Amino acid sequence: MHIPSIADVLDAKRTISPYLGRTPLRLNFPLNKYLNSDVYVKYENYLPTGAFKVRGGINLLSNLRNQNVKTVITASTGNHAQSIAYASNLFGIRAVIVMPEMANPTKVEATRSYGAEVVFHGKDFDEAREFAEQTAAQKGHRYIHSANEPLLISGVATLALEIFEDLPDVDVIISPVGGGSGASGACIVSHAMNPKTWVIGVQSENAPAQYKSWKTKTLVSDKTETFAEGLATRVGFELTQRVLREGLHDFVLVSDDEIRNSMVIMIETAHTLAEAAGASPLAAAYKIRHLLKGKKVVLVLSGGNISLDQLRKLLADR
Repeated sequence: MHIPSIADVLDAKRTISPYLGRTPLRLNFPLNKYLNSDVYVKYENYLPTGAFKVRGGINLLSNLRNQNVKTVITASTGNHAQSIAYASNLFGIRAVIVMPEMANPTKVEATRSYGAEVVFHGKDFDEAREFAEQTAAQKGHRYIHSANEPLLISGVATLALEIFEDLPDVDVIISPVGGGSGASGACIVSHAMNPKTWVIGVQSENAPAQYKSWKTKTLVSDKTETFAEGLATRVGFELTQRVLREGLHDFVLVSDDEIRNSMVIMIETAHTLAEAAGASPLAAAYKIRHLLKGKKVVLVLSGGNISLDQLRKLLADR
């Protein structure tokens, strides 16, 4: 698989710019005090699907339209599903999305609203993914892997490109890692724009497969017991791991309780809803705050797709 270059990211920017506006990058003064750093939040929840993934979906589906692809199939816990559904609707391609049986209902309904067919299978993302791969082989659909797709990575990398355009001297970018496309994109762009910038990945300690794959330099399978569906991958993925091994400065594991606390802090300080994956960079930043003192730090708020039930439970537990 081709590892995207900065040229691919610039191509992706030209592809998606007619369909997506830039997202804000804002200095957050309460978080400055909380972390003793200059803290900026990249608000990817402002995108039409409420998450960064749509950048990659539009970049990939635009290219598949030119290849005359009729039907695509993929698996997702939610944000990737919405990305592919949204982009498929945009370009007139039929989309079948396989989601775990306990998928976030808010993300399920949003995926359906874009016209995709939703199929439920399995207890977690990886069981849904395996079923989608089997179905694609049986029916001849174009299977879209949530991470091992160069055009997805170069598409989502445009968020990092926007960060460097707005803040060229950024010291640290902290990105959640589920499949790893967002963190991989940040590595590719930082290598080209400012190699001194640290890119730090974050994952739940209750779903550490990507972290362990990065640490051991081999693809590892592990548990997925986190409530943070955007971080819940059971295995490491080949393409994103290749990029992360070369470009990631560090990888931080955080507890689910630390993520929950950061979700509430994001409401209080950033005045916005961050889903669990979207709040995880704040949890990681607090955990390593001694390393970030005085630096310009960007937290990638990857998405804000939290259901009302999840929000009620989050606030009730405070």
